[in-house]
Amino acid sequence: MTRGPTLPAHRLPSLPRPLDAFNAAPTDEARTLLLQCLHSLRWSRRVTDHRPYPDLDALLAAADEAAYDLSPGDLSEALAGESLPELPEGTYSAAHMALSAAQAAYEARFGHTFVIYLGDVHPDETLDRILEAIRSRLANDPEEERVVAAEELRRLAGNRLAVSLGGAGLHPSAAPPQGATSPNAPAVGR
Repeated sequence: MTRGPTLPAHRLPSLPRPLDAFNAAPTDEARTLLLQCLHSLRWSRRVTDHRPYPDLDALLAAADEAAYDLSPGDLSEALAGESLPELPEGTYSAAHMALSAAQAAYEARFGHTFVIYLGDVHPDETLDRILEAIRSRLANDPEEERVVAAEELRRLAGNRLAVSLGGAGLHPSAAPPQGATSPNAPAVGR
């Protein structure tokens, strides 16, 4: 049996990458997108003002660098937009109570929500990792903890940017990590 001629391969039109759309967006739209990821107006402005970015790595580097220049007020603003990571489905109520108590102690000591990046933590280990980190970091002095919290905040923001602007499969960290702080999740104990 002979076959007829093969049809030419169908090519899909080239679609713009999310980063291209971000680079071309009006300033207010770009800043609004960044504000959802960074939670600080000044931080969002600094990153927006340096567009266009040639690639996601350049954007992530710029966001990271801009975070080092945040004033204590800017950092407080960014931290206020954070919440605790969501616990895995089926976590016992006693675990929620333990986490609420640890969070309350942390907030009383440092005046802001506890933040932690859990990018490589298995969901079954989320609670243990959070509680261990809160307990450990409660021993920090306030200035030392602001440095640690700022580093965790940079990692969380970088992940959110990678997810928002990286597009499907364009960046190794484009998949949301298990247990990372969710900008839309309510804080436990609030």
